[in-house]
Amino acid sequence: MKKILILLVTLTTMVACQNKVRYTQKSAEIETYKKSIKDYEMANWESMATHYADTAKIMNNVTKKKGISVAQNIELNKKDISVLSSYGFVADESEYEMVETDKGETWVNFWGLWQGRLKATDELFEIPVHLTARFINGKIVSEYGYWDNTALVMALMKLEEKTPTEEPVATTKE
Repeated sequence: MKKILILLVTLTTMVACQNKVRYTQKSAEIETYKKSIKDYEMANWESMATHYADTAKIMNNVTKKKGISVAQNIELNKKDISVLSSYGFVADESEYEMVETDKGETWVNFWGLWQGRLKATDELFEIPVHLTARFINGKIVSEYGYWDNTALVMALMKLEEKTPTEEPVATTKE
């Protein structure tokens, strides 16, 4: 009986030690995601693209069926930051975690506070952001982003209203 009890305890311990870590705040995938976000902040678009698989889809504030390619996302980022004098995430407000789902998928979650300063008015905008990216073989294969940029959009619309539109120049026939 004593031998059976020791064997049972030993087997239980071995099984318990084989459980894979399904949640962590330190991983190669997190480090890759940090590099991708830093590349975004530095407008280092070529380097940023290297962290994504060729077939990766980006779904920022849209559903999966409206996802875009990494190249399309980079072009949108370039356009978005063109109206800003500065932008980036506040370091002390950034959190990362990696999880493995019941299906064996690896996801990295990011929560951060984005700040951007509008060129035209020097107004500072702060927007809480949540990003989540699925990794396969060290590359991002899909990414979802969620944030509310209503205040920034409203400020841009207000600027557009104040900017006079150019009237076509009248030409005369000779």
